[in-house]
Amino acid sequence: MEDMVNHPKHYISDPSGVECIDIVRHRNYNIGNAIKYLWRAGLKNEDKHIEDLKKAIFYISDEIKRIEGNYRGSQKENQEP
Repeated sequence: MEDMVNHPKHYISDPSGVECIDIVRHRNYNIGNAIKYLWRAGLKNEDKHIEDLKKAIFYISDEIKRIEGNYRGSQKENQEP
C-alpha cells in the first residue's frame, strides 16, 4: 500500500532514487516549491502537468521579486528610480 502522507509515489519515483523532500528541505520556500512542482510535474496527475509547470514558474518569479526587493509594500518598490 502506498504511503500518501510520508512517501507519496510522485515524490519518490525519480530514477535517481532520491526523494524530493531530501532536496527541498535545504532550500528556501520559493526555490523548494519550484523544485517540488518541477519534480512532480505530470506524475501526481497527468491532467495537471502544465499547471504544475506554471506553479513552478510562479515560485521562481516570486523568488526573483524577493531578491530584487519588488514585493508589494517593500521599501525598494516605494523608492523613486
